[in-house]
Amino acid sequence: MANLNKVMLIGRLTRDPEIKTFSTGGKVANIGFAVNNRKKNKQSGEWEDVPVWIDLKVFNRETGRKMADLVESSLKKGQQIYVEGHLVLEEWTGKEDGKKASKMVVIVDDFQFLEKREGGSGGGMGRPASAASKPSGGGDDTIEEVPF
Repeated sequence: MANLNKVMLIGRLTRDPEIKTFSTGGKVANIGFAVNNRKKNKQSGEWEDVPVWIDLKVFNRETGRKMADLVESSLKKGQQIYVEGHLVLEEWTGKEDGKKASKMVVIVDDFQFLEKREGGSGGGMGRPASAASKPSGGGDDTIEEVPF
């Protein structure tokens, strides 16, 4: 039996990324994210956006890309990005009440900037997360690889 666990989203950060560093040297960026579903209002007949709130987690890879570092240095509340990832069910027991709880989280495998980052640098639509523009002095949108 085949399985597929793939998520593709375009949305905006609902808060600045929260960065946690582990004692092992690893790092994770926790991101609040929102996408909109369209729904027709039964009373007015108008189409409305209904937000869907999603928790994203972005890790530095032991070997390879340091995406949490890139998120920390590049993303801010309100920015629009494209995300590819997979779903994970996080489960825990509450410290105070001992009740079990869970939530679905998207683990980010890749992302792309969909608009310029603050300060004029950043990849545009279709640019991989590993690419970023040089700060422009007047419309120069040259792309260069970001080392990480």
